[in-house]
This record gives sequence, C-alpha cells and structure tokens, in this order.
Amino acid sequence: MRRLSCLLLGIGLLSGFTVARSQTATDSELAARAEALIAPLVDTNEFSGSVLVARNGVPVFRRAYGLANREWNIPNTPTTKYRIGSITKQFTATAVMQLVEGGKLSVDDPVAKYYSEAPPAWSGITIRHLLTHTSGIPSYTNIPRFFEQQARLDRTPEELIQLTRDKPLEFAPGSQYAYDNTGYVILGYIIEKVSGEHYADYIQRHIFDVLGMKSSGYDVSATILQERAAGYSRDKDRFINAHFLSMTEPFAAGSLYATVDDMLIWDQALYTDRILSAASRQAMFTDYGHGYGFGWVINQEHGHARVQHAGGINGFITRFDRYPQDKLTIIVFSNEDSAAAGLARICDNLAAIYLGIPSTAEGESKNSVASKPKR
Repeated sequence: MRRLSCLLLGIGLLSGFTVARSQTATDSELAARAEALIAPLVDTNEFSGSVLVARNGVPVFRRAYGLANREWNIPNTPTTKYRIGSITKQFTATAVMQLVEGGKLSVDDPVAKYYSEAPPAWSGITIRHLLTHTSGIPSYTNIPRFFEQQARLDRTPEELIQLTRDKPLEFAPGSQYAYDNTGYVILGYIIEKVSGEHYADYIQRHIFDVLGMKSSGYDVSATILQERAAGYSRDKDRFINAHFLSMTEPFAAGSLYATVDDMLIWDQALYTDRILSAASRQAMFTDYGHGYGFGWVINQEHGHARVQHAGGINGFITRFDRYPQDKLTIIVFSNEDSAAAGLARICDNLAAIYLGIPSTAEGESKNSVASKPKR
C-alpha cells in the first residue's frame, strides 16, 4: 500500500491549499468537473454504471450512465441494483463482530472450534486470520480455470470449503497476507453455525432491515428483482452477456447486491453505534500489518486516510471509498466487468476533486493496489 511520503512542510502547504480550494469551489463547479471526468469514459465505453459522492452524508453528485440492459436499451439510474462482489466482505465481517459483541464467539477462537472437519494443518488458524486474509488457506477462486469450468455449479458452503480444505497451506497462519475468498466462505459458515440463521437471513435481519436498506440483499439469480442491472463483459470490441455464475458460489465472500443510495445509508451507520459499537468499528478499521482490517482495505489516497473495498464478479466491478476524517464518501458501481481501469480512475479522481487536490491529481491514480477489484 502506498504510504504518505511528503515532508511535513509539504503536507502543511498542501493541506492549506486543499482547504482553500474546498471553500471557494461551489458544488455546481465541482459537479461540472466530476461530469467532465466521467463523460469521456462513458463515450469510449470504459464505464457504465451509477456514481454517488456524498459529503457529511449529503449527496453532492449522484448520477448514472450507460445501460442497465443493453438488449432492451434500458438506462442505468441511481436506483439500479448491482451485484457488489467483494464489498460483501465488510458485511460478513460486521456480522462476525456482532456475534463477538453478543458473546457468542471471539476473533481469536480457532476455526476448528466451529468447523469440525478442519484438517490438522488448520489447528493454528483463528477467525482473526480469516478476517485479515492471513490464514494461509488457498482461495478456491485461484483453482486453475475455476470460473470457466466450475463457477456455474450450485454448491453449499461446506462444498466450497472442501475445494481447498485438503490442500497445503500457502504459508504459516499469520505470517503473510494473501487475498482469500475461501476464508470468507468459512466465516459465513461460522456465522450460520453460531447464529442458527442462514447467512442471507442474518445479513437481512441484523443489518439491512435495521438500517432500512430496502434495495439491498442476497442476490439469487432465479428471483425476479426489480431494477437489477444485467452484467456485461467485453469480447474484443463488443459487449457480451457475462458468463453465468451460481450465486451460491461467492456466498459470504461476494453474493450481495445493493444500490449506491443504500450504500450511503450503510456509510453513515458506520459513524454511529446503530450496528456496531465504537470498539468493534475500531477493530474493523485497524490495519493489521498488510493494509487490511476486517473486511476493509486500510490506506491513503491523496494524503488522506481512506478505508475502502472493491468488488469484482461476473459482469460487475464496484468500489466503495470512505474518507472518514473528511466525511467524504465515493461509491461507484459498474455493470461491465472490463471497466476496472475506468472505475478506479473515476473513484480516485473524484476524491481529488472533492478533497480540493490540485487539478493535476485528476490524471492516473498512483495507488494501483487499492484500485484493483477484489473478488
């Protein structure tokens, strides 16, 4: 992760300039710059989706681009529902912390306490290791040609875990970081075992319903879902329907959908005790040594503290960026899975615009690690 490298004097000067720009630019001027940033990417088919920027919880830029359904020529809107991919992980981590608060588990409990089929090699793996991608368990999504050959199959959480359960650990638990979807599937399994509720029901009842997130849920392909975006890929210079993916496959690692408006509700709840205590939120937003907390990437952009996550799933690329010290939120969802570069450019450069960074920051993002979608 990129770390702040400016001298203190330089930081002070930049901060002063940032404040001046933020105070003098009007919302309409900032919106015009944001539109000028996004429009060329739309014109060149590098972005299709919905965008929301909020300051202090109030939307200051909320627009949609491109088509939710290319076959029927139906446009995206700010209320379009998108599969959010690995942004799901922060909801899974939240569920775990709720169970911790309820005294039903500890993040330092061994995984084997809840998963009786754990092999001996997993004896040193804890829930904390799963949350921070430091368990060493191989990710099932890294199985060669998994998406081409296996992702269409409906599997139970147990069956997903079995895909890599008996494979050697990639490293000793806690010694390294490797992004791991299997770890979050195991967390979903533990949530179900400890709570006695299906994962989808738990997230709905204990998070979405509590907050009034009425346009979010667990995506089931067979369900008729109003305003759901179709997902697209690119085959050379033409769009195609994204390859089918069984939504039982990503499970607690990536099976949720949401709108940008609902994600703003979620963003604001994270400043309060409505869902988690201050202590749990602090634990979730702590960098445990690899630029990652519990379901969140912890880093900086433009010299400002940021917590964020990206998502990538068949047909969709998403980003949810929070600048808590600035009370700035940037949410960008795309229903085209080849749009990762354009989406990253939009997110990081919208931040530059609304943080008041000099206009040269509206070029390419320097933070390539944070810009990568996390499936």
